[in-house]
This record gives sequence, structure tokens and C-alpha cells, in this order.
Amino acid sequence: MTRGLDDVARELAKAQHGVFHLEQFQDGLLTPSARRHRVDVGAWEAVYPGVYRLVGAPVTWAGIVLAACWAGGRGATASHRTAASLWNLPGKRRHPIEITCRRWHRAQRDGLKVHETTSLDESGATIDGIPVTSVDRTVLDLGAVVGAVTVEMAVDAALRRELVTLSGLHDTVRRLGRSGRNGAGVLRAILDERGARAPTDSEMETWLLSLLRRNELPMPELQFIVTHNGEFLARCDAAYPAARLAIEYESYEHHIGRIALVRDSARRNQLIAAGWVVITATALDLQSGGRALCRAIQAALDREGFGVNSAHWSARV
Repeated sequence: MTRGLDDVARELAKAQHGVFHLEQFQDGLLTPSARRHRVDVGAWEAVYPGVYRLVGAPVTWAGIVLAACWAGGRGATASHRTAASLWNLPGKRRHPIEITCRRWHRAQRDGLKVHETTSLDESGATIDGIPVTSVDRTVLDLGAVVGAVTVEMAVDAALRRELVTLSGLHDTVRRLGRSGRNGAGVLRAILDERGARAPTDSEMETWLLSLLRRNELPMPELQFIVTHNGEFLARCDAAYPAARLAIEYESYEHHIGRIALVRDSARRNQLIAAGWVVITATALDLQSGGRALCRAIQAALDREGFGVNSAHWSARV
């Protein structure tokens, strides 16, 4: 039995977040008059030229993004902060929708932020049916629209989840940086600075390292295990072992409630009893620029004779 026009439209919409493109219909199945009729009777709603939503289908963010990619022409993909949303990376933002398409096929559309390119992402991917830039390209593109700290958090998150490799990121910078791609300089600087450092365990750790770097403080060791008399004492978020200084990030999600308070207080007391200084960093410290936090860290290092320019640090990695 031959499927009718409405059957095909329903099947396409069901599989594509409620939207479909006229090019997806077989030749001869859809005539201009049949299309106009379905719009006139309220069965189809035009989203972009050639792109329609089945009336009654839920309006979803995924459907809006997919329709936007189709509006950008062949090869257009979700990119930048929209791509970060699809990959669930730091820097993500759902609105406005950002796409990348060919420079000679720019899509001027309301509600879209269109990025032009002469080199579409050949290594792009598809997430839930939506074309999207690869993770490497997404991280590079973020450098053009968000701050360097956010890009660094995206790098660490992607490495942590094994979505990218350091060598792959370096290759992406070499491949696209030659053409002056926006964002390449930001990613290149981040990769050059970090060297072979392992990814942090959380976005807040990345933020903390960036804050210390901007204030010209030495880099601590992350997730440092403190032992005392040969026994495990604590695992610190960050530490300067030579100065017996621990930095603990106090996350609202992980440090809430009476049980967590007792646990964290007991660990802090054990560290202090073993001769360690413990400084707590909060989200507010990081978001406000961290000057007070860095002054406290600097003062603690100075008291132990481990100032920023101290020769004690020369032997440290």
C-alpha cells in the first residue's frame, strides 16, 4: 500500500522532533498546491522556507535546533554554545540558537546567531538526529564566544569524559588555526599552558587553577592524598604539600546537610591536628575574582617560607 502525503509527514515529524523538510519527500508526492493547502487548513506550520512543523506536535528545543540547521543549508550544523548544550559541556547556552554554515549560503533568520565558514566540520557528529560540530571543533569555537576560563573548563570536561584527546585538540588547532579561525588562539594558549596535565575532577577545580594562575600563584597538586604516620588522613581538592597547605572547595551540592557538615569538620580537624593549614574556597570566592582567597593562600605560603618567588618551589613539578 502506497503511503499518502500525510502519512509520510507524520512519520517524518515523529522521528525528527516534530519538524520535516520538503526535500525529504519523494519526487511527485508533494505538489505546491498540496503544501499550500495543508498550511491553509492549519495542518502544517512553516518554520523556515522549506521547513515545516506538524501542527499539534510538541514544540521542543531539539526541534527548533534541527529546523535551524536545515535553514542554514546543506552542511549547516549546530555550533558554539548550542553545540556545547548538545554535548553537555561548560559554555552551553540554549538561546539564541547558534549554527555554522557556508559563507556563500548565509541564513539570515530571526532567533538565530549564524556563524559563517568556508570550512565546514567534516568530522561533525549527529546527536539525537541533530547535526553538530565535533567536540574538538566545539571547544575551539567556544573561544570566540565565551571567556578563556569557560573554554578551559570545557577542555577538562571533554577530556574527563574521554570525548577528546590532547593530541586531537592540538591537531584541531593546527588545522584550523592557520586560517585565523576565531577561538583558535584561546584554545592554543590553554593547551600550551596546561602541557600534559591530567584533567581536573570538576569544573570548580579548573576555575580554581585559572584563578591561581591569574594571580601568579604557584600551581597546587590536585586531589592530593595526605597521610599521617603511614595512614590515610584525607584527600584534598588541592594542596601545597611542601607548605602543608590544603585548599578545599566547598560545593553546595556535596557539602550540604548535617552529615556532610560533621564529615567535613572532622576531616578538617584531622588535617589541622597533623599540622596542616586548611583554606576553604567557595563558589562565591571564584565568581567574585578570588582576591581575598588568593591573599589568604599567599599569606599562608609566606608564613611557611614558601612565597611565590621562593626557591623552595624550584624542585616541585
